[in-house]
Amino acid sequence: MDNSFTYVPYPETGYFSHLVTDYLGDHAQIKEFYQFAPTTEGLTQAISERSAYPVNRKTLVASLETQYECLTKYSKTEENIQLLLHENTFTICTAHQPNLLTGYLYFIYKILHAIKLAEQLNELHPDKHFVPVYYMGSEDNDIEELGTFRFRGEKYVWDGDGQSGAVGRMKTAGLKALLSDVFKLFGPPGRNCDELQTLLTAAYLQHSSIAEATQYLVNELFGRYGLIALNPDDTVLKTAFIPVMEDELLRHNAHPIITTQIEKLGTHYKIQAHPRPINLFYLADQLRERIEKKGDNWIVVNTDIQWTPEDLLDELKQHPERFSPNVMLRGLYQETILPNVAFIGGGAEVAYWLQLKTLFLHYKVFFPSIHLRQSVLWISETQARLRNQLALTIPDIFKPELQLERDYVSRHTSADWQTGEETQEIENILNRLKQKANAIDPTLRASAEATLTKMKRQSDVLEKKMLRAEKKKMDVQIQRIARLKSSLFPGNNLQERVDNFSEYYLQYGAAFFDIIKEGLKPLDAQFLVIE
Repeated sequence: MDNSFTYVPYPETGYFSHLVTDYLGDHAQIKEFYQFAPTTEGLTQAISERSAYPVNRKTLVASLETQYECLTKYSKTEENIQLLLHENTFTICTAHQPNLLTGYLYFIYKILHAIKLAEQLNELHPDKHFVPVYYMGSEDNDIEELGTFRFRGEKYVWDGDGQSGAVGRMKTAGLKALLSDVFKLFGPPGRNCDELQTLLTAAYLQHSSIAEATQYLVNELFGRYGLIALNPDDTVLKTAFIPVMEDELLRHNAHPIITTQIEKLGTHYKIQAHPRPINLFYLADQLRERIEKKGDNWIVVNTDIQWTPEDLLDELKQHPERFSPNVMLRGLYQETILPNVAFIGGGAEVAYWLQLKTLFLHYKVFFPSIHLRQSVLWISETQARLRNQLALTIPDIFKPELQLERDYVSRHTSADWQTGEETQEIENILNRLKQKANAIDPTLRASAEATLTKMKRQSDVLEKKMLRAEKKKMDVQIQRIARLKSSLFPGNNLQERVDNFSEYYLQYGAAFFDIIKEGLKPLDAQFLVIE
């Protein structure tokens, strides 16, 4: 299979926030919000300083060994788990919730980015080891998001069968009918079809919880690369986070620390997430609710659960697994249990991590190098043929559809339909008339300006009418532009935020992941287009 890789700077795509592009561009106004730049130099510095922040490696490895008892033992993953016992081994981490069937393509891209970056760092630093880790957000309770995915344009929704609480803890027993509906659209039997159906059946119908199913699925897809899939909803691992959770419950330090950062960051950018007075949930079967301080006691919202100070601390120390960090503290927990040097996330994740540096400094927890996951656009052979017929470059396809139509007409018509020169001439004449009117009577200035505005508007209307007339002559090509845009950017969204990996796996099998990994350049910070 012949594939070409093209790289487009993120600002040129029009799909990324100013905060993200400024961060990648190393703008001065954002420097204070991160510790290590997402560059080779920044990572080298992060690696050098990480050793000053030890983690309990024996506990981490013991937990992973327990979690992997029922998973396929890929040799490279087993080796990486054991390497974590050594002080010269570091992790490259990405995190995501356990979306059903992995949700959208960016789930896959995050993981492959972590794998590729770990490989590159192993080459750059042969005296050290770097291990890719998928950190599962198994405690998220947003079933509306996590239970939804799309396949070939159809939206599939699982409501949890009436279950509530952490999605990772939800039982999978009710998924058989949904999977059966999806399998009917897989197409004729074949190696890829049979492999994928067997894989998804084993994941969701032979494992009791969503977390177990997701960990199995991720391991089967990426274990051959050495990826470690970690479920942090673990009593032993949370024990290491008790001091921070106790401080959060009793002294609520996160709220003022993060709020101060938000006030600074918010002068230039849109804020992604806001802290609460207490940034912890209480977890139990069918329950994940916020903890609040009420008078002298602590309560769990929407329940009858409450504690005195003594009872609360006893509950925390006896059952740390019942306390769950929200988005403001999740990264702090992650960096407490992992010897991590780089975190890979989407644009929204980069944005809220930039709010957290001072919180990490407060708790003396290592703040990693923050990396925007590489976005990917996959162009099929049919789409590539259509792009070439229209003589569009790869950067062109990111332009708005109307601009593409306008550009196409400009290139392929002999008619002079644009009114820019004439409008400028009219404006020059009217400006001279405005000066004359103003010299005679200053009160006529407003009337002259209104006339100028009206003439400009009429000129624009006329140009649009002439453009429509030219577009009618090229109706077939204009429809092809619309078809190409809608297929590559469904609903004007990035493909990676709509499609599910299964569509591509059915066609390419596991080679789909190899192709993407080959094209990824984790440290180049550009949008990857695979054709």
